[in-house]
Amino acid sequence: MIISTPKGREELETLLEGYTRLFLIGCGSCATACKVGGEEEVFATQEWLEEVGHEVVGSMILDEACHIMRAARELRRFRGQLDEADVVLVLACGAGIQSISDCTDKRVLAAVNSLFLGNIRRFGQYEEMCSLCGDCILNETAGICPVTNCAKGLLNGPCGGMDNGFCEVDQERECAWVRIHQRLDKQQRDGVFARTVAPKDWSRKFKPGKLTLARSSDPTRKK
Repeated sequence: MIISTPKGREELETLLEGYTRLFLIGCGSCATACKVGGEEEVFATQEWLEEVGHEVVGSMILDEACHIMRAARELRRFRGQLDEADVVLVLACGAGIQSISDCTDKRVLAAVNSLFLGNIRRFGQYEEMCSLCGDCILNETAGICPVTNCAKGLLNGPCGGMDNGFCEVDQERECAWVRIHQRLDKQQRDGVFARTVAPKDWSRKFKPGKLTLARSSDPTRKK
């Protein structure tokens, strides 16, 4: 899921200068889980906006703000309220904000900052474990990504600064390569240690990323 944090009220006040009527959009997926863009947060934002002199002409929670076609369909249901708005304020990740921008000619403003692709350790505690590098070696590193979990992104074992199993950059964090070695040892595998890993080929990390699934290539698809 995409981990996000809310922008400060002072920043939002500056962004909204000159705008009176606002339409609010939240997201029922990642933003709700992060407590930045669910129903509760949209309602609290509306209350605050009205307290500081803005008028909220309408609001909605999209199931997934990043789904462009669904967003466009849902926005059509609120066309009248959108037409009344001076600006659209979106409480969702950057992908969701850009989906909304594709679906309206109104100015769209972000109410949150997107941080990283995160795993949920427990509610309210999120950790980045994948950098979406486009060239995954998790099969050889026992399911621990060194590109992300190693502070230096090293691909061939720990650096000389590792001290007693802990990272020199963050001394409270276990060294990713020590963890990889320990897990491979439990699995009685050499894994990535059986070879020298070449420098990361970042050309595989295409930006902007794009993938179109070919239906005919799915062997499980019924004809």
